[in-house]
Amino acid sequence: MIMTDTKFEHGTIEPSLDKPTLLIVDDTPQNIDVLVASLSDEYTIKVALNGLKALAIAATNPRPDIILLDVMMPDMDGYEVCKRLKESPMTAKIPVIFVTAKHDIKDEERGFAMGAVDYIIKPISPPIVRARVRTHIALYDQNRQLQKKVAERTQALEASQLRIIHHLGQAVEYRDNETGAHVIRMSHYTRFIAKAYGGNDDWVRKIFLAAPMHDVGKIGIPDSILLKPGKLTPDEWEIMKRHTIFGGEIFSDDDDPMLKIAKTIALTHHEKWDGSGYPNGLKGEEIPIEGRIVAIADVLDALMSKRPYKEAWSLEESLAYIQDNSGSHFDPSLTPLMEGITTKILDVRKQYPDE
Repeated sequence: MIMTDTKFEHGTIEPSLDKPTLLIVDDTPQNIDVLVASLSDEYTIKVALNGLKALAIAATNPRPDIILLDVMMPDMDGYEVCKRLKESPMTAKIPVIFVTAKHDIKDEERGFAMGAVDYIIKPISPPIVRARVRTHIALYDQNRQLQKKVAERTQALEASQLRIIHHLGQAVEYRDNETGAHVIRMSHYTRFIAKAYGGNDDWVRKIFLAAPMHDVGKIGIPDSILLKPGKLTPDEWEIMKRHTIFGGEIFSDDDDPMLKIAKTIALTHHEKWDGSGYPNGLKGEEIPIEGRIVAIADVLDALMSKRPYKEAWSLEESLAYIQDNSGSHFDPSLTPLMEGITTKILDVRKQYPDE
């Protein structure tokens, strides 16, 4: 039986959800016939007579579980097809077995160098082909299962890490007579602003994890000052401002990227755009972007929360305050972003209310 691209709709033979999918790429229909006859009882077969169609099929769901790839084809040879498969995130992990008449050792070495998992020389032995395909699909499946377990474990560890970070931030807030929900809410606001600012997912995640530790340096402030019910004296206020320094020192010797951001936030979230903040009087873009974002998130949640000395403000009142202080306290390039995340802010406040 001679097969062509037009004889099999979409290049698929006997599709089955119960069988692994195998893509055969060869410009000679007779060669495809031989492989199909050897493998169709165990696999759903897709076929392509050229490299471009092979790349298209490989990138289309459901993607093949393995690819049998000829080398000598017109327009685009198998080496180039393999190279492009490995360059694409969608197809890079699909195992490729070269099936070719090129038998020189240098050809075989090149095939493995391109990322192939095996190299079979024509004319093929059907039992050998079946055994090798079966082995590599089993390995591919095991690898996918392992990656799934690693991803699940990673997610579990990240969830535990987030809980620990929140507990640490909450411990500081409780000591300061603040609600523990504050650090959770402001960390979500931080994430919303960072995303609206255009940050990539990895950076947004790191700033989200680091934000709850913005006031961790308060553990170094004496209770007589931190918990004082009345107004602080000028000397006491100078001591209170040092919590930013203490927070930076807590993370000073850590090379973890997220904790480096935590250090930056602890040090700079009380700096102001006009240079009137503390501890270093940084001005404008001298203030790291992480500190500028957290400054807005922290103040926003404080304004919207009831305190012994004030009633809770509405979201509209709080955003108006932030806008009024844009260019003095807050980064004027960030304040316009707040209008686009108001619904998310209200959702977070509903999910994490003050007790």
